[in-house]
Amino acid sequence: MNDASLADELHAVRITTDGVRATLVLDGHDVSSSLNGYILEHRANQLPLLVLHVRTPRDGADFDGYAQVAVASETPPAEAIVAFLASVDPARLHQAALNRDDLDGSPNELTGAMLRQLMEWAGGRP
Repeated sequence: MNDASLADELHAVRITTDGVRATLVLDGHDVSSSLNGYILEHRANQLPLLVLHVRTPRDGADFDGYAQVAVASETPPAEAIVAFLASVDPARLHQAALNRDDLDGSPNELTGAMLRQLMEWAGGRP
């Protein structure tokens, strides 16, 4: 997900749960019956992101309102990881690792630098 795919407005969200079931109120509207689930992500120095997994309605939609929206991927994590690694250019990775300023002179410094570089790329950093 990237910031360009998200709505610009923030919305009031209240989630209450007993550990099994949850009630999700969005801008004062209980939308729980329209959801299969949700993911609430909050990283340091970033606004929280709420991803809603919308239930497929049997007889029409029962949701009317605004939300900051992100589309959830149904790709299993292992497949996503394999696809990401398959897209990496080995020569580019090697050069990027060699150009890093955190090489420490240890016997495995290049491998460590490559892993750190892959984590940064996976996190969306250039």
